[in-house]
Amino acid sequence: MKGLPMFKTAIVLTCVCLTGTAWAQAPAKNAQPSSTKARTAPNGSSMSSAEATARLQALANEQALASAQAKPSAAPVHAPHGLTSATPLAPTVSPPAVPTQTAVTASPAQTVRTASGDQAMGAEELAIADRVHKGQLSCELGATVRVDADPSQPGYFNLRGKGFRYRMHPVATSTGAIRLEDKKAGAVWLQLANKSMLMDQNKGRRIADECAHPEQVVFAQDMKHNPPPKLFDTTGMGR
Repeated sequence: MKGLPMFKTAIVLTCVCLTGTAWAQAPAKNAQPSSTKARTAPNGSSMSSAEATARLQALANEQALASAQAKPSAAPVHAPHGLTSATPLAPTVSPPAVPTQTAVTASPAQTVRTASGDQAMGAEELAIADRVHKGQLSCELGATVRVDADPSQPGYFNLRGKGFRYRMHPVATSTGAIRLEDKKAGAVWLQLANKSMLMDQNKGRRIADECAHPEQVVFAQDMKHNPPPKLFDTTGMGR
């Protein structure tokens, strides 16, 4: 009877040892690598880690696509009448700015001078110069006047005689008479149909008178034979 308690004690110790060994081996059996540990899918089935990662990536892509589609699109651009949306529109070009013009007061016409310093002659003065009688002209009291055109300057003439020498150019007149002037010297050459004369305006005297070119001589003789009509009819006056 004394050996029974010892037998019971041995049995209890054996059970305790077996239980401890089982608990020690349980974690080793349950431990598995994290890479091969199964996961539970949303529908209750088990799947691997790679499959779970791929599923999460697909869900993220679907959410990003849905978010992009949900954003409001830009306002549509309406093409002008007769053009489609694919037709390129010409760029709008603003007109160039027009500079503001400042009012300029017109200055009086300036006298045009030639290279020699002479006043340039216009078309009217040159036309008068073509009608000037040139050459040696005999005047009253045995005086003579020589009229020569200046070859270097059209429209200018050199007049010379005993005690004088002038450089003259044409001046337009309202009477139609041909007039040459030397403004510096104050001399004027006046050519009429039947005679010419040279005057000194500064002294108020005639330098030469009754000067005649051959054409003027012919005209003067014609006037003697065919006198022009008088301005007033003196026939019967004084009666």
